[in-house]
Amino acid sequence: MSPIRRGERIGVLGLARSGVAAARLALSRGATVYASDFSRNPRTEEAAERLRALGADAEAGRHDLEKLAVCDRIVLSPGIPPSAPVLRAPELDGVPIVPELEFAYEELAGPVVVVTGTNGKTTVTALTAHVLRAAGMRADAGGNIGTALSELALQEPQPEVSVVEASSFQLGRARTLSPAIGVLTNLAPDHLDWYATVEEYYADKKKLFQNASERSRWVLNGEDEEALALPGDALGTRYLFRVESQPGAGELGGHLSSDGWLTVRVEEGEERILPASELQILGPHNVANSLAAAIVARLLGADIEGVAAGLRTFQPMDHRLEPVAEIDGVLWVNDSKSTNIASTRVGIRSLARPTILLLGGRHKGEPYADLIPELTAHVRQVIAYGEAAERIEEDLRESVPVERVGGGFVEVLRRAREVARPGDAVLLSPACSSYDMFRDYEDRGRQFRELVKGGLE
Repeated sequence: MSPIRRGERIGVLGLARSGVAAARLALSRGATVYASDFSRNPRTEEAAERLRALGADAEAGRHDLEKLAVCDRIVLSPGIPPSAPVLRAPELDGVPIVPELEFAYEELAGPVVVVTGTNGKTTVTALTAHVLRAAGMRADAGGNIGTALSELALQEPQPEVSVVEASSFQLGRARTLSPAIGVLTNLAPDHLDWYATVEEYYADKKKLFQNASERSRWVLNGEDEEALALPGDALGTRYLFRVESQPGAGELGGHLSSDGWLTVRVEEGEERILPASELQILGPHNVANSLAAAIVARLLGADIEGVAAGLRTFQPMDHRLEPVAEIDGVLWVNDSKSTNIASTRVGIRSLARPTILLLGGRHKGEPYADLIPELTAHVRQVIAYGEAAERIEEDLRESVPVERVGGGFVEVLRRAREVARPGDAVLLSPACSSYDMFRDYEDRGRQFRELVKGGLE
């Protein structure tokens, strides 16, 4: 693809945040826009009205295939699933359909850092932008993190550096994306409710490397065999980050030194950044996330003092191992963002207390038995809830104490309070999607936080 041309006909599928931003970006560049959403509700009606006021043709409740068929390209919002009928309509054969992320990428002037992976990508994206700002750069985060990349492209001036979180769905349709730096945090099975096989899921992640060149720089998890293998023979320089192991001779990247310091090497000679004990985010996985951010920042020319200041001041993110409160000696932790087995495994390992684990929601296709090693080592009681509760109990009851709790979320938390003892942690790390009981994982985390702080009333 290429930057937006004046007079180009742009279709936009979806009238949520990304779709509206893409339509605004196209209009700002002189394109004509038809934007639509299959859903009709007050939100999509209001979005369509706002776009019409800006000069777009916009509607909610249907996709007009005749109007889409004459577009030069169609921008796809990330919330539209690959199975959506409009994407298989024969009328659209031959019309390029591009993800909003790539559409906006073509409009960004400065370096673009693209972060993907199964877990940790949101934290690495936010942390990298924070570290760059602490080092004096105008950096901003966009993409799957919550701010549409088109919003960054609309900024005047644009960020000097754009740090982009990319989901597998966004990467799957990308064709021209070629980041200055690409980061792969890790790989584990996920989204098996959308993908037929884990290999299909990994194949979409691999699109990060499809336009690699000699100038490309890749920051990879040196302790994840799948992540190391994914780039294949892609061109560019690789920088590996490690927490549990030490680098080989001459290896570029970052590691945790034997005396507990985050240490990086992007050229000749190692650079000590700060002790891991000074980080405010919990767990070994966040040491890894911090190393990835530090490597990116040094590759972009950030000074060591600024990198250290950024790492030292970064606060825990909402819904990601977020300490909510300590009540009667029990620590309540919101890890609602953990919607798969691998992420919940990391959450369990990150707490140094006996744990009451809240596990449940809508099943995503992975066996909960994969958690048994962590559960037997760290978890005193599993409380299963939501649509997946029966399956969780079946998978785990022979190995760890499991109690299935019905009713609403408040009943789940009240039972956790009854079971917990002083010195324990109650960890909401569901390993499931949230759509059985909540709007999304953020709604689930907000309700957890509010109920805990409100005394579970």
